[in-house]
Parts: sequence; structure tokens; C-alpha cells
Amino acid sequence: MKRILVTGASGLLGLNFCLAETSHHSIVGVDRGKLSGTPFELIQADLLTPNAPDRVLEMARPDAVIHTAANANVDACETDPQGARRMNAELPGELAQACAKKDIQFIHISTDAVFDGTLQGVYTENDIPNPLGVYAQTKLAGEQNVLSANPRAMVARVNFFGWSLPGTRSLSEFFFNKLSTGEQCNGFTDIFFCPLFVGDLADTLLLMLDKNLSGLYHVIGSEALSKYDFGQHIARQFGFNPALVIPRSVEDSGLKARRSHNLRLSINKLSTDLGSTIPNVSTGIERFYTQAQQGYPQKMRSYQQV
Repeated sequence: MKRILVTGASGLLGLNFCLAETSHHSIVGVDRGKLSGTPFELIQADLLTPNAPDRVLEMARPDAVIHTAANANVDACETDPQGARRMNAELPGELAQACAKKDIQFIHISTDAVFDGTLQGVYTENDIPNPLGVYAQTKLAGEQNVLSANPRAMVARVNFFGWSLPGTRSLSEFFFNKLSTGEQCNGFTDIFFCPLFVGDLADTLLLMLDKNLSGLYHVIGSEALSKYDFGQHIARQFGFNPALVIPRSVEDSGLKARRSHNLRLSINKLSTDLGSTIPNVSTGIERFYTQAQQGYPQKMRSYQQV
């Protein structure tokens, strides 16, 4: 049993990881006061304050750290680039360095959005990133800072979906929220990605720790599809009307930050080094649906600080 510290414990990945793995490992979540009554240990701390990474590590004394905390609001990063850099670029390097000093395993969560999406094919870890906006630029800088400070660290470029604390954090929730009320919603036909269910991502991150991997990995689903097709999958799984998902180009969306059109990433390196296959989006959406039937979103919200 490992003692695992998870930053961003109230976030989409952080909370799902903590809840899924608390029965198998000793989990400590770092949170800024959004959670209470969780079945895992909580440390309330603002990691952006001076010396906070060292203090939190001293308090938790973990075997491994999974750094999920980030400013993932793509459009908000455009309006506050300095804040995005502090959170997404500088903090990961500080945590990685602190873990290196204490010989603690470290996984940094990055994003598939570091690529500009112009490649006619599938991106590998050897392809040179070209981030389009502030969010992606700061996340790439975070990758570089982590591996410079701690060459033994793992950097996981991800794209995932699932249930979140506020119920509005993932693309799967966007489609569910719209379709469940009979509302039309846009599905981009010209953005292709490889989403991984957050529960499958949590399991994969644990395998990476167990294998004691290091370096850069694409940790995404094994199936590429458009965001329109993803919405269609959600509609069919839940028995909603698929015609409510309206095909549209992202170029007509009015979004502030530019989006990459092709985020097809290779998982060959990951699956080879883990010696296992990576789940696809279809099985992930089935698990997403099963959680809804079992009341998981409501259970998750019961841990929200009021």
C-alpha cells in the first residue's frame, strides 16, 4: 500500500482519483477548503504560498505525489496569463524539485493541447509541441520545468471525462446536462481527440507508479473521435435524442482561445511500457453511465464544503 498525495483534490481528476483509490492506498488530498467529510485524509493548503510544497510534503510524508492542480479554464487563462503561468508552469517545477530532494515519486498531469493540431496523423511523444494559447503554453512550460527539476518524474499528457464536484467540469457533463433537459447543444465536427474516462485514467496512473516509469507519456484513450461523435455516444448511452447534438465547426463558436483540430495522440509508448492495453471511449462512457445510475454524482457532491 502506497501513501499517495494528490494535489487539486476537489478537481475532476483529483477527487475521482482519491475516491477510487482510497480503499487500496493511503490517500492524502490537498484542497483549499472546498471539501469536507471525505473518506480520505485532507490537508488544507494553498500551494502557491511561499515554501508550501515543502511544508505539505513534510506534513503528508507520501511515497508518491500526483499533481493534478491547475488552472484548466482555457479562456480564463487568456485573460490572466500571469496567474496561469504561476499555477501551470512554476508550481509544477517547484513540486517536482521538492519531491526529487525527498526521493518521492512524482506524476505531473499535463494536456494533449500542447500540440497545435496541424499534423496530418498521430502525435507521438517525440513530436515537437506548438501550443496555441496561454493555457497550453503554460502547461508545456510546466512539463519542461518538471523534467528539468526532476528527471525521474513522470509527465502525463491527458484528456479525460467524468463526473465532477460542481457537475460542469467535463465535456461529458456538458452533453449530459444539456441533453437531459431536452436542450440542443453544439458538437464540434472538426476537433478530434482521444478522451479517457477519469476512472480508467486513475487506474492507469497507479500502474505507472507501480512500474516506476519516468519521462513523458501520452495517457489518453485508445480511440479517436470528434467531439460531435462523443456527444452522440453520450446521447445514445443515456437514451437521449441524438438529434439534439448539432454538428458545428469550432471556428464558428466564438470561443476566446484557439483550439487544436487534431489531437490524435499515440499511446504505443504507454501501452508497451505498462504491458497492458488502454481502455477506449465506449467502455468509458458505459462506466460514466453506470456511475450515474448508482448515484455517484450525488455522493460526490455530499463532500462539498458548504
